[in-house]
Amino acid sequence: MSSESLHDPVNVDEVMGRLRAYREHDAPTHGGRVLSYVYDHGRPELDEVAAQAMRLLQPVNGLDPTTFPSVALMEADLVSFGRAMLHGPAATGSVTSGGTESCLLAVKAARDLWVARGGAGRPRLVVSSSTHAAFHKAALYFGLDMTVVPVDVRSGRAPAPALVEALGADVALVVVSAPSYPHGVVDAVAAVAGAAADRGIPCHVDACVGGWVLPFWEDSGGELLPQWDFRVRGVSSISADIHKYGYVPKGASLLLFADGVLDLARYFAVTDWLGYPVVNPTMLGTRSATSLAAAWAVVQTLGTEGYAALTRRVVTATTAVVEAVEAIEGLRVLGERQGPLVAVATDEAVDVGRRVDPLLWTAAVARRGFVLQGQPAMSQADGSRVPHTAHLTITPVTERLLAELLPALVEASDEVRGQALPSPETLLGNGIPDPVALADGARAGGDLDLTTVLSLIEALPRADSAVLLSAFLQRFTAP
Repeated sequence: MSSESLHDPVNVDEVMGRLRAYREHDAPTHGGRVLSYVYDHGRPELDEVAAQAMRLLQPVNGLDPTTFPSVALMEADLVSFGRAMLHGPAATGSVTSGGTESCLLAVKAARDLWVARGGAGRPRLVVSSSTHAAFHKAALYFGLDMTVVPVDVRSGRAPAPALVEALGADVALVVVSAPSYPHGVVDAVAAVAGAAADRGIPCHVDACVGGWVLPFWEDSGGELLPQWDFRVRGVSSISADIHKYGYVPKGASLLLFADGVLDLARYFAVTDWLGYPVVNPTMLGTRSATSLAAAWAVVQTLGTEGYAALTRRVVTATTAVVEAVEAIEGLRVLGERQGPLVAVATDEAVDVGRRVDPLLWTAAVARRGFVLQGQPAMSQADGSRVPHTAHLTITPVTERLLAELLPALVEASDEVRGQALPSPETLLGNGIPDPVALADGARAGGDLDLTTVLSLIEALPRADSAVLLSAFLQRFTAP
């Protein structure tokens, strides 16, 4: 594109046509064929409610709610709904741009409070191997050391005694999940949070995935859950993404604190400069009010009964998918799953020739029109190895597609049963692949061999694979 063309007037229809053409490259966000990233409620009228709300708040700047009080009013309504849902009647908090920002703020608040209370040196963050990567980012950004406790390979849950043993005077925060993203397992929240409270350490519950579905799970016919929210002694903060099972457009998350002192520590405020006083409750300064408006409108429209009705559909679909997977020879559900996330691993109890590799299975399912998410294996600090899995996020619209999805899962397993992934020696026979060449090939072909990418992550040292993927994405998104 020439520099002159950047300034040429373009017909609006042409602009939107180009945008529609770009969208044709995307995975479908509606219809239930993508079982990760997408949380499809299956109710088109909710999309329209969200769109109208976003349009109405399009020019509003969330930077200063004293100038735009609608921002404060909508946020207060969402906090009120969230603290009733999560059983924290005195909880305070904010709406953020997404789960990562909520997690970052939880860590920042805990770190700042630890320092204010006399902590010296570098604070420490205690997590498990299944804790979301956002907390690794938070530790890097905010200067915390990390203790990563291995999960039990069978249950998918970090043993509570190991997490408690890791607590000490230098720990600013311990994190548990409800549920963890990789395997859909609810951590031992009560045991860890209670022990942390005895030591004066905040405990954050990462319910970014589960925060808007687990509160309705048992009453919707799902399995019994241990208590994990503000009813548990020692739970100091909870992150719950509204743009996941709250069914609102990206990006909106809710971050709540049980303690007003800890909540205040997330704020950034400065008055010693020549401009206006800056008081930011989130990582952002100027922020669009459109996502907040969409979240507010959808939550007000659905209400408690609406979320319960959608959760009933999720429970039905999850039960059907789990039963179907457990009936497939060569596959098994990994971990003590509780909720709508399902991780599928190879069943090593059957003969090698009858096993199904979940990454090959994921590719075979994709050929039948459904996108699952592959998760690479990982060796933990204690020497145990968590196998690679296929991840499925079940949503309300999944229920409508069970007649297509379940046969696809079975047929895909039959296609790849007994097949094995390439060995590390085969993958790395010519050394570490050139990420630029990989990106150029993916752009030229319009497709990416994710099975090979995940196998490379397993074969390489984690630091090397992180560098490779960063260089790949840098090239893949370059003009």
